[in-house]
Amino acid sequence: MGVEAEKIQRVASLLGRQPRGLEEIPVAAGNGDPVVIRVASLVDDKPFPTLYWLVDPVLCYRIDQLEAAGMIKTFQQRFDADATLQARMREDHQIYIALRRGFMSPTVKARLCELGFEETLEKRGIGGIADFSRIRCFHTWYGAHLVQSNVVGEMLDDWWRGSPQSVVG
Repeated sequence: MGVEAEKIQRVASLLGRQPRGLEEIPVAAGNGDPVVIRVASLVDDKPFPTLYWLVDPVLCYRIDQLEAAGMIKTFQQRFDADATLQARMREDHQIYIALRRGFMSPTVKARLCELGFEETLEKRGIGGIADFSRIRCFHTWYGAHLVQSNVVGEMLDDWWRGSPQSVVG
């Protein structure tokens, strides 16, 4: 079961281009508009380590504002100072890798091996990041969070609720 043509066109409109490797819309707004899309892990024989993409323009803009204001650095400082948050982040990456692996068919897994990319996807977590102690992009973390809760997404939710300290004690 693929994504309906109407939904593909809506995603293309949100992205400003045709989506590559679109497999599912796991999160949609009440009106049916895509919020998060799931992309194949192998597209045109190239690995795509980012499984979930946030496409909702309102959420993307809110996150753009936080990133522009330096919030990644602020959040990163919290993680750097807290071993519990660091452990949760590593666990979130491992959960993401397992989810991505679970969506891959045996054919895709075999092709990744043939192309020498099997380790690439096993060592890249949320947003395709290899360093599991760093936050690179809130968009990828939050898109993943809307599908499967993660610590960075929880912190963003708390920030927007006006209590940025609640997750970090």
